[in-house]
Amino acid sequence: MTKFILKCTTCGKKFENFKAWFSANQVCPNCHKNRVEAIYDADYNTLKDLIYAKNRTDFSFWHYFDFLPLIDKKNMVSTPEIPLSLDRWTFLEDLAKEHFGIDCEVRAYRNDEHYATGTFKDNGGSLAASVLRETGISEYIVASTGNVANTFAYYMAKAGISLTAFIPQDALALNGAGVSCYGQKVFRVNHDYHQAKKVAAEYAKKYGILMTGGNVDPLRVEAKRTMVFEWLRDLQKFPTVYIQALSGGTGPIAIDKALREIEHLNLVENYPRFLMIQPDGCSPMVQGWKKAKAHNFSAGWESDYPVFECPVTQVPTLATGNPGTFPIIANLVKKSNGDMLEIQESKLVDMTRYIAYEAVVAMGPAAATAALGYIEALKTNNIKNGDVVLINIGEGMRRAPELLQQMNYTEQRVDSVDECERFDRKKLRIDLKNRILN
Repeated sequence: MTKFILKCTTCGKKFENFKAWFSANQVCPNCHKNRVEAIYDADYNTLKDLIYAKNRTDFSFWHYFDFLPLIDKKNMVSTPEIPLSLDRWTFLEDLAKEHFGIDCEVRAYRNDEHYATGTFKDNGGSLAASVLRETGISEYIVASTGNVANTFAYYMAKAGISLTAFIPQDALALNGAGVSCYGQKVFRVNHDYHQAKKVAAEYAKKYGILMTGGNVDPLRVEAKRTMVFEWLRDLQKFPTVYIQALSGGTGPIAIDKALREIEHLNLVENYPRFLMIQPDGCSPMVQGWKKAKAHNFSAGWESDYPVFECPVTQVPTLATGNPGTFPIIANLVKKSNGDMLEIQESKLVDMTRYIAYEAVVAMGPAAATAALGYIEALKTNNIKNGDVVLINIGEGMRRAPELLQQMNYTEQRVDSVDECERFDRKKLRIDLKNRILN
């Protein structure tokens, strides 16, 4: 081994580097599966040293360079990626205690202020652009509901790589502009995300261009898993519950990979319960999960989930109506003793207003989906006394100007001062809380 190899997660076949994996068209020739993991030649005890390093100066995910699949640092494409906030949201702790009798600790893992693209995809975009540069790739293709396309457009532009992005018809206008503004190409497919992926794959085959491997792509998984290392550095107690809005599910895949890597280091006492949240406008994984639970996970349950064709949802970035990753994600949720929950989209605006009121954080709709999932988790007894709950608050309001317009709920048009009643913001708290609870 040099620095790392890529190993097929199904049959164990090894690929010596990304050039070999790309040459195989990102499909194992033995078992015809498309999922590999990076295995590193470094001593994993040094990873522990990196996590708890004193006098640390590099706080980006590239701090873990020895455990990332890039050979030469000169090929790094970085903004750099700033440290992510792990805010303690005591107002959500108080809500759990007051209304549900639950004592828990709540942390918000936020990337809404990152000045690259403001999503959790930035680390993956940075690593992908770096590896593509190192392997001499000059063109790349991505199919995306929006955020991945924006991130990859940004980092590929920095690397001088031509990106062609395929997005579904309902993707936010901002997401198309976010790709195009960097001089990258956008095809808006007149159908849903599933069809956008199909057209992208046909385009890749027609012109012989490399296409992203999606949610299981090691370029994304390896970068995202470093968030586990950061949690260990920043938190005295590792989360017992992890809440995320769910589209395809790279997050739980990456967390699982990281925890398996460091299992022998005895850094983590518990495997967090995964609570995966989907909006009722597009919840195929939740529906498949509910059916599997109702039938006690009978044979073949992993392949039994509904398809939401052209889903109509307020959260376009979560509009994966045909989730091919369901077998992987559902098994990880089952392994963690977790759950998949559905939230009502009709409450998203109120949840966004409530978080903005209490935390002074303006979230996008996917982030609000995760936050509302916390409320649903309390209602369904998925949060227990003593839990440390980590909520993935990814996209910020700048990613969703359409939602920002709905945040204007205190404006009043007047003609004179006689119509202006004196204002006390404290009166809003009870109403906002009641709206998300009832």
